[in-house]
Amino acid sequence: MIKTLIKKGFTRAFLNRAIVDLTPETSLGKAQELLIVLDRLIAKESIQPQLTDSLELAYQEARGRVLIYDEKEKFHKFSIYLRCSQCDLKFPELLPSFFSFNNPYGACTHCNGFGNNLLIDEELVVPNQNVSLEQGAIDPWTKPSLKRWHKRLLEFAQKEKIPTEISYKDLEADTRKKIFEGVFLSRYKSAFTCPKCQGKRLRPEIDFVKVKDKTIADILSFTIEQAKKFFNTLELPPYEESVSKEILRQMKSRLSFLDKVGVEYLTLDRLTKTLSGGEAQRINLANQLGAALMQTTYVLDEPSIGLHPRDNKRLIELLKSLRDLGNTVIVVEHDPDIISQADYIIELGPQGGEKGGQLLYQGSFKEFLKESTLTAAYLTQRESIPIPKTRRKGSGHVLKLSGVTHNNLKSVDLFIPLNQLVCITGVSGSGKSSLIHDTLYNALARILKVEFNKIGRFRTISGFQKIRSVRLLDQEAIGKSPRSNPITYLKAYDDIRKAFALVSESQKRGYTAASFSFNIKGGRCEGCEGSGYQKLEMHFLADLYLICDHCQGRKFKKEILNIKYKGKNIHEVLSMTIDDAYSFFITHPTTRSRLKLLQEVGLGYLRLGQPATTLSGGEAQRLKIAKELSAELSSGLYILDEPTTGLHTDDIKKLLFVLNRLVDQGNTVIVIEHNLDVIKTADTVIDLGPEGGAKGGQIIAFGTPEEISHVKESYTGQFLKKVLSSH
Repeated sequence: MIKTLIKKGFTRAFLNRAIVDLTPETSLGKAQELLIVLDRLIAKESIQPQLTDSLELAYQEARGRVLIYDEKEKFHKFSIYLRCSQCDLKFPELLPSFFSFNNPYGACTHCNGFGNNLLIDEELVVPNQNVSLEQGAIDPWTKPSLKRWHKRLLEFAQKEKIPTEISYKDLEADTRKKIFEGVFLSRYKSAFTCPKCQGKRLRPEIDFVKVKDKTIADILSFTIEQAKKFFNTLELPPYEESVSKEILRQMKSRLSFLDKVGVEYLTLDRLTKTLSGGEAQRINLANQLGAALMQTTYVLDEPSIGLHPRDNKRLIELLKSLRDLGNTVIVVEHDPDIISQADYIIELGPQGGEKGGQLLYQGSFKEFLKESTLTAAYLTQRESIPIPKTRRKGSGHVLKLSGVTHNNLKSVDLFIPLNQLVCITGVSGSGKSSLIHDTLYNALARILKVEFNKIGRFRTISGFQKIRSVRLLDQEAIGKSPRSNPITYLKAYDDIRKAFALVSESQKRGYTAASFSFNIKGGRCEGCEGSGYQKLEMHFLADLYLICDHCQGRKFKKEILNIKYKGKNIHEVLSMTIDDAYSFFITHPTTRSRLKLLQEVGLGYLRLGQPATTLSGGEAQRLKIAKELSAELSSGLYILDEPTTGLHTDDIKKLLFVLNRLVDQGNTVIVIEHNLDVIKTADTVIDLGPEGGAKGGQIIAFGTPEEISHVKESYTGQFLKKVLSSH
């Protein structure tokens, strides 16, 4: 090796902290490395050309590394690569993808960029740790409904293309393991923070790259408000500032728009799937504002969803900003504040469903107020939702949840008076859903063995002994299949089928009530199996659903359709509106009582056989309320999260009527709501805040709407004061 170095022209080496001449006889002795002296220089301006040549040669010969030894006998390490001069750790090339958890180059290899791993959760496997194994402590051993598990197994087998006609023991070991883990273990898994990246979702080396002592993970953990302040006050050296000038300009602009649309409390790393519909829509709105497009038509469907009245003003200003850029902004909305700021009003009606679909008015807002439409009537206070003359005192019992620290909640103590209509209020992001849905509902659902979901952190719960059941009446669809419809959901279809079975012609032909079901073989059309349509599978596109050629969408065989009750066949009856059916079944008190409930919740315009998949979230929620009313149970706790979403003021009046019926039956109703018409009618209001995100998470007011209106720190109270005074 020495001879090779000499041939290349290297004549000196640094050996044992001394410079030696290289000769063929030079011996390395016990030295583990040989440092070649490439040049010796005195630091001054004139040496720059020579220094440059020497460094280039050094990097070339030493594979990108060089040492400089100074007069103080100290080594300085340099490398053309991203390499630590202390520990010699080499970093990958810092490309933009290195900072993305959606790219394999930057994602944490342990969790693949998800920030968590799905693992068996002891809390789900052993939901009640106070009982013995014999008493059913291990949930998988308690043998839940075989029918439910069988259905899940068939769905999983179909998805994984596992044959279902052979016995379980004859399946291969890997297939049995897949079934067990996919079906039986999946419900006992929860997401646990990745131990390698600590939930940052990026590879560990990312922590060594910083801007003003902040890593990208630190910045992503900022709220939009904090990030805006950080970048607005960021001072960089001249070179870095010139390089990042345009990047910073765009970043500041986008953060400013997000702040303006009222989502400043969201963290930058917040998962989009955890956003409410209103939050997602406002983020899209901020994106459009940032694009600064002109001569564009924007259509927004209820942008006020999830917005506290305090934030409505900001939203209206943003919509006007889009308009002022030269765009057309079409807003589908029920909120009075937004309607009153419109340049042009288009009113449809007069009611919903069969009784709607007419253009009632188009023109200015000022002239609109003179119209006799339902919306104009509420805007001018000719119609209104009355404030109760008295507030319910309740049963005297209280449900207490103490020490809640889930998400942004700051050791909250929650008191829910039973047998009351209780409103949970507060600005967006103040912690309402974290407190009521994630913690209170999940805790009660586990105690009452309804569900076994992950529970938000809390210390103690008491008073639940006075509650027999808990229900979360959300806006999720009542069924994933088009076969589900309002009349089957309320169990009223059985009586209708019996009525057709009692027709003399049915009895002659031997038809039973089952013959008039579209879910089982017999009277249904087998061409579409009673669905009314046939699915055409598209390999690379969404499946197409075509009207069945055999029954023309009527779901039943021709001979079944020939049977008529009071002049109508089963298809014609299912096509009737609930209002029409209420009059049609005048001699059927049980059926009429169920249909009456649907009318009371404002769904009289729906058709009896309308597929569940075509119902809006608000319609699905009101169907669930009607079902609970039909059961006539008491001592239950019902939780509704923003039930006024998508509802006209007149529909809200109907909703409040049925919610109060639930309370009058001896139940407790908790409503998470921003709508002042609902809040003003509550028996008790619990206001969270004072702001959203980290600045929220506290109960700042508790009491009747009148008491809340006198709390200066409560934004809800400030708006309630105006509403109550107007009445």
